[in-house]
Amino acid sequence: MGATILIAEDEPFIVESLSFLLKHEGHEVQSVDTGSDALRRLRSAPPDLMLLDIMLPETNGFDVLRQVRAMPELDHLKVMVLTAKGQDADRKRMMELGADDFVTKPFSNRDLLDRVAVLIAARSPDAKTPNG
Repeated sequence: MGATILIAEDEPFIVESLSFLLKHEGHEVQSVDTGSDALRRLRSAPPDLMLLDIMLPETNGFDVLRQVRAMPELDHLKVMVLTAKGQDADRKRMMELGADDFVTKPFSNRDLLDRVAVLIAARSPDAKTPNG
């Protein structure tokens, strides 16, 4: 069963590529190109998973994630950070803010889809643990 995925990314080519891949896997895909739009969309229609770019206009990915994790109504939301900024400090900061995964651009399509599948399975109430 597919999930609802919000892509918060300001590079149209990346949005188009991700949308194609995710729709092909059976997911419903929505996209926004600013951090402010991402926050508005999350408040009105929360998805199951958000792919979040760090370098977004208006409100950057750090601030979006900080606000998301402060909203109890979005506790279920899985967040995968996508960024061209692969520095360890950025990775550490995003994980401390509550990111569920972190992928550096450019990324392998298969790796990204595998990671999305893991996050979607983890959000399901009937998700199996690796030992169970």
